[in-house]
Amino acid sequence: MTQTNKKPLILITNDDGVNAKGIAALYEMVKDFGEIYMIAPNRANSGKSNSITVEVPIRIKKIRDEENLKVYSCKGTPVDCVKLALNKIVPRQPDFVVSGINHGTNTSVSVLYSGTMGATVEGCLAGIPSVGFSLDSFESRADFSQSIKFGRKIFENVVKNGLPKNICLNVNFPLGDIKGVRVCRQADGVWKEDFDQRKDPFGGDYYWLGGQFKNAEPYAKDTDEAAIKNGYASIVPTKVDMTAHEVLENFKTWDYEVVD
Repeated sequence: MTQTNKKPLILITNDDGVNAKGIAALYEMVKDFGEIYMIAPNRANSGKSNSITVEVPIRIKKIRDEENLKVYSCKGTPVDCVKLALNKIVPRQPDFVVSGINHGTNTSVSVLYSGTMGATVEGCLAGIPSVGFSLDSFESRADFSQSIKFGRKIFENVVKNGLPKNICLNVNFPLGDIKGVRVCRQADGVWKEDFDQRKDPFGGDYYWLGGQFKNAEPYAKDTDEAAIKNGYASIVPTKVDMTAHEVLENFKTWDYEVVD
């Protein structure tokens, strides 16, 4: 009987683009755990959440081919990258999907907008243990050394223990020295948008999206926002089922009879 000892297959992606420093750091974090397929957008795709490309063809280009590392640039969203990888690129179902390391946190409600977490959720939907990693810095040359060290230990736990069905992990790192890791909940907050209105050379209006995050519970100690602000890495187990199970019975009591 022939035995095969295949290395785990790890699909990595991001939303900052295939040339971002964060995805290079992510590769350093997980490279010793298996064979790596890196399939990432050809340019920044922040804020794309779970969006997919349907109006134009998706193009992909292999840019690196080495032992245990294949790198592709995809002209699509982070979720496009995962979908295309699973359907056309990787030789078998990946054992893990990891996304990031994002330049900027994806704490609280930002998880809903994040392309990093959109790709993570897509891997989760495919039944693959999936983790999204983010760093509290938007700097293109940010120091990821602490993130790599702590992220490697977090990923080692995922390899060892697996993840429950339909659960992925949203991991955020503070900038600088990390005191430790906290498993916590998503903070209650909201983005307050501020659109900067400008005029183009022809007199037409155009807008730049800006804004600030407002933490609705700044004194809570058990949230991802609190962990990051106090120098800890945060881990939020994240569900793909968005059903509000706790209020299902309440809505069943409503009167739904339609009277002509």
